[in-house]
Amino acid sequence: MRVLIAGSGGLLGTALTGRLRESGHDVRRLVRRTSQASDESGWDPPSGRIDDGAFDGIDAVVNLCGAPLLPGRWSGMRKQQLLDSRVEPTEVLAEAVAEHGIGVLVNASAVGYYGNSGSTVVDENTKAGNGFLAEMCTEWEAATAAATNARVVSIRTGLVLARHGGLLDVLRPLFRFALGGRLGDGSQYMPWIALDDEIGALVHILEHDSLSGPVNLTGPIPVTNAEFTHALGHAVHRPAPWWVPEIAMKIALGQAAEEMALYGQRAVPRKLEASGYEFRHRTVDSALAAAT
Repeated sequence: MRVLIAGSGGLLGTALTGRLRESGHDVRRLVRRTSQASDESGWDPPSGRIDDGAFDGIDAVVNLCGAPLLPGRWSGMRKQQLLDSRVEPTEVLAEAVAEHGIGVLVNASAVGYYGNSGSTVVDENTKAGNGFLAEMCTEWEAATAAATNARVVSIRTGLVLARHGGLLDVLRPLFRFALGGRLGDGSQYMPWIALDDEIGALVHILEHDSLSGPVNLTGPIPVTNAEFTHALGHAVHRPAPWWVPEIAMKIALGQAAEEMALYGQRAVPRKLEASGYEFRHRTVDSALAAAT
């Protein structure tokens, strides 16, 4: 396949580009600057501009665009920036997919779609929850609407565990100095996924026409924050005795702390497993061992 990736410079985009090329696929990249290589095309989502020829021969488009949710508090302006960085590129690409008759659009989303689901297991048939992240993910997924003739997949990704980059770059140093601990009461679920499986699942989705609509990209056995804390401490051979009070997190980061750290989703990858995908890391212990 010839695959066009938007957001190829991030953790997921870099890993996906490498994996697709290793698998024999031809990868082209959309970049927000003047193109400097033969596999690059420039674009500017706010204006809707895309270099001529960017979609020539393209079989599938993967959109991984989106500004980081942290650090910092979510002011009204920041929320709008987070939303625009996701919805605008998606709308532009969905319209281009329709215009050029491209058959597949794989678009980023997140398990934040489910809001705070507590201990209830949620899958792709579960309705959207409440909160800013749920509302943002709902708009994000709806922005693919123009791609009416394509197979559209919205990947609701959990917390990606990688050796370099992502969540563990923040947590690993703390835990290695025995400063790690649970957040709040630790009962909130953390829908994790190993980077190997995130990328493996993306390739699987591109290569398997049976998958469409929302697909959860999470490990098959979600764990609570307390269980994750214990597992990470074990992986780095350090105790994790501390805890961060809920009130302290809310004072420091407000709504961002509540929805990013204190809300939880017990999300399972029901559609992905039903399609025949086999996880390399089925447990959080296996994923953390590979990432630390």
